[in-house]
Amino acid sequence: MEQKALNQFVFDTPTKILFGVGALGKLHKEKLPGKKALLLTSSGQSIYKNGVFDKTVEELKKAGVDYVQFAKVVENPLNETCEEAGKFAKANGCDFILALGGGAVLDSSVAVAIMAANEGRLWDYVYGGTGKGLTAPNMPLPIVTIATTSGTASEINEWGVICKEDTNEKIGMGDERCKPVIAVVDPIYMTTVPPKYTAYQGFDALFHNTEVMMSNRLNILSETLALSAIANLYQYLPLAVKDGSNLEAREHVAYASTVAGFTMQLSSTTAQHSMEHSMSAYHRNLPHGAGLILISKEYAQFFIDKHVADERFVKMARVMGYPNSNDPQDFVKALVKLQNDCGVGDLKMSDYGFKKEECMTLAIGARKMQGGLYFANPCEVTDKDIASIFERSYK
Repeated sequence: MEQKALNQFVFDTPTKILFGVGALGKLHKEKLPGKKALLLTSSGQSIYKNGVFDKTVEELKKAGVDYVQFAKVVENPLNETCEEAGKFAKANGCDFILALGGGAVLDSSVAVAIMAANEGRLWDYVYGGTGKGLTAPNMPLPIVTIATTSGTASEINEWGVICKEDTNEKIGMGDERCKPVIAVVDPIYMTTVPPKYTAYQGFDALFHNTEVMMSNRLNILSETLALSAIANLYQYLPLAVKDGSNLEAREHVAYASTVAGFTMQLSSTTAQHSMEHSMSAYHRNLPHGAGLILISKEYAQFFIDKHVADERFVKMARVMGYPNSNDPQDFVKALVKLQNDCGVGDLKMSDYGFKKEECMTLAIGARKMQGGLYFANPCEVTDKDIASIFERSYK
């Protein structure tokens, strides 16, 4: 049965967004939420090479804000690292978190903000899997974000995805009190992201929006925003992959990524994200966006074959190169074309160490780690269905 858009929604986005070329240079004019920041960064070198670290420090100095840096965040961030950062923030008297980096850093900021103000272990405050599902008793530290990639939309929401290696878990955790106070999205500092990662991150942004379109929680506003984001990604992501210095393309991709933060708050992603979290929990070398790409065609095909969201797939196809489409299958054609245009159409699960016999393990893990997203699917999806999608995606 075709899912219909609902016209009821709650939109609570208190984050002030500084968006566009040169936006970071305006940060010192804002009222920052404290006087000493924990400057949370990755363990990589890109923020020093592209100048964003120096510019951020300059803005803090202009604002009269002190900082200490914690530079240990890695891709698919670990709970132990977030706990360590929280303790470091406490020990140094930090009164807010300034997250500077890509999705891993922005995701980690939520966990660090909670741990900097609360006792116990991080997994005490995680819902799902082996998490205890407790509410943090103390107010998390305020968060300011500076995004250096376009993909997760974590710069404007209260969610972060954290890994627990000893139990092979990767779970989204959050607290509505962790919505950032200020988010800076400045495409100038995204131009040095390599083509492959530009594609991976761009597809993460795309799937946030396509999953919202599939979701049974879709509403009139989230649909409007999601279609706008999808159209921008279809047009501009191949250009950003081809030429990372193309500021116009970068700005449009950044727009689509940030908009996903709105659409996910208004609606929800679906089990496609649960599936990928299971994939990269068991295979930590798998970039999140790459994992989503690997399963995307067969995931969409599952719902197209069930005819549960035909109208929505047609709407997406119409903004993805098929303006006169009346066939849901055109969405899959457009998706495959976009992946090929971005040079990621030939990814294989086997290249990341997956074996076909893992498919049911991955399916069970997806529901265990993030089963809440299954409620947003446009129809019931069983573990057998998910395992079958993995199997059909396997190469």
